[in-house]
Amino acid sequence: MTTAVTGATGHLGALVVDGLLARGVAANDVVAIVRDAEKARSLADRGVQVRVANYTDTAALTTALAGVDKLLLVSGSDLGQRVAQHSNVIEAAEAAGVSLIAYTSILKADTSGVSLAAEHLATEVRLTESPVAAVLLRNGWYWENYQSSVPQAVESGTLLGAGGSGAIAAASRVDFAAAAVEVLVTEGHGGKIYELGGDEHLTYSDVAAVIAQVTGKPVEYTDVPPAEYKQILLGAGLPEFVADMLASADAGISRGELDTDSGDLQKLIGRKSTPAAEVLR
Repeated sequence: MTTAVTGATGHLGALVVDGLLARGVAANDVVAIVRDAEKARSLADRGVQVRVANYTDTAALTTALAGVDKLLLVSGSDLGQRVAQHSNVIEAAEAAGVSLIAYTSILKADTSGVSLAAEHLATEVRLTESPVAAVLLRNGWYWENYQSSVPQAVESGTLLGAGGSGAIAAASRVDFAAAAVEVLVTEGHGGKIYELGGDEHLTYSDVAAVIAQVTGKPVEYTDVPPAEYKQILLGAGLPEFVADMLASADAGISRGELDTDSGDLQKLIGRKSTPAAEVLR
């Protein structure tokens, strides 16, 4: 049984490859699909099959997926281009005879108003149209998303956002990677949809308190309207598409769209999720 992981040198993909090896999958039964072979040298040194392809090259993807039984399609990072890119991967998987595709989507993709959800939902629809069995890993927010906010919050004493009093059921990348590994190394997941979220349900005020706890510095949350938050992000030098995405995500948080009590993550990984304090510390 050969298992492939796209984006295998990225934050999530690398953790999944490590997880597969830790679960006893033979290194030569793991295919790391990467854009840059040099960045995957450490994987090749461990015996993992490294194959080069990117999401825009269907022919290269089909070659890279030759002999692969199960595929983890880690969603791409090129916002606005992901539906076409993900479709290329799915088409290549179909041509290569892959038996299962696991896809990293977003929490509540079919009902979420978060701007990121549209491309994820379109990819999910494409997967439902495919003859290849699919499992949808609807990942919630990563606590790591807030690591870059810590220095500014500590310096200013303020965590800014537009999440209102909405809760976030986030978890760590390690947790989401472990869930992906579980569906790849065990059977019976085809056709399943997993809404994946952590045990903690924290508002931004709670996140500010966690930052204060782990840094020993006073930090409080200041809520602003999404449009104002976007302007603050633009003023900080973020590109407009990133500012739009973050403001939309916070608006979704205020509506409860990144919160869940499904328990799916915990059932898959067999434990509680990693606490926010541990990640941010």
